[in-house]
Amino acid sequence: MSFSILRSRLSKSSAINTNTKNLNTIISQRFLCTNLPKEPPLSSGSSQPNEVPPSSPPKNSNVFFTALKFGLTAAITGAAASAGYATYAYTFEEVDEKTKAFRASAKHHIEDDDASFINKFQALGHYTAVVVPAKAIELYLDWRRSIEDQVRGFTEPLSDKLLPDLPPGMQHVFTLVVDLNETLVYSDWKRERGWRTFKRPGVDAFLEHLAQYFEIVVYSDNLSMYVDPVLDRLDEKHCIAHRLSRAATRYKDGKHYRDLSKLNRDPKKVIYISGHALENCLQPDNCVQIKPWKSDDVDDTTLLDLLPFLEFVARSGPSDIRQVLASYKGKDIPKEFIERSKEHQRLDMNLVNVFDSSC
Repeated sequence: MSFSILRSRLSKSSAINTNTKNLNTIISQRFLCTNLPKEPPLSSGSSQPNEVPPSSPPKNSNVFFTALKFGLTAAITGAAASAGYATYAYTFEEVDEKTKAFRASAKHHIEDDDASFINKFQALGHYTAVVVPAKAIELYLDWRRSIEDQVRGFTEPLSDKLLPDLPPGMQHVFTLVVDLNETLVYSDWKRERGWRTFKRPGVDAFLEHLAQYFEIVVYSDNLSMYVDPVLDRLDEKHCIAHRLSRAATRYKDGKHYRDLSKLNRDPKKVIYISGHALENCLQPDNCVQIKPWKSDDVDDTTLLDLLPFLEFVARSGPSDIRQVLASYKGKDIPKEFIERSKEHQRLDMNLVNVFDSSC
């Protein structure tokens, strides 16, 4: 009896010690922060620890957006390639004419209320398929018109009438257009002295004499900031009626050309003289090519040699100067004119002799 009582007491004492150890362990973990058990972290956007994360979007959605992206990229690339080809191969007027009917068809509207749903749907699909390209073409044409207008401001002469109208009493007067550099003057630069401009021999007599017969125009491809100061010193007697600089030229293939058709003068009465006349003028039939001049040729007489021919033209007043210049094509005009004058004098003398002998 006493043994059983003793064993019962011992088991109770062991249980108490075990409970005490467990209690000490819990207190140590909670208050002394030792060996804390790991708990699953809570989501920052949710107050429920066991909330299920959102599922990823379905794969079909990604495929659709990928196809849409590639479709838009292909459409934009095709539109850009078409615009580039049209810009290269056709003028603005040609593109406008070729697409006029297509753009007009895009203005069709569905107004038949009695049509069936299928017909309306088909018409709406056709309208949508046409109107988008048509709008794109209109945007392209507006863009190209704007760009070409800006480019034309740099490449075309500043006006279709570069010179004012001739007074009524001067309609018979011929217009003598003369280049500036290497024709009337020559400019060069050296380190020891900078820029200097030299007058061609005989230029003063050339201008003063021909101002009696011609309307003289200096037409240069230099900027006006160069042309005006040079002519102010060259033409102190105001023999030159008009000055035209680079803004009056036509820019083409990287070069500035004189366009005599923009002078507001009858082309039958226009002569253009230059050391590079056939290279820088768009109307070769009106050109007189002379030797380009540089400052080291102090014995040059080219301008003075031209005086007899030009004076004869002004006095005789041919109906079309282009036909006269064509007869001198490939020849030295001053020398050829002297030979023809001598031949004409010989014919006149023969006629006089024949007349005297008959009398």
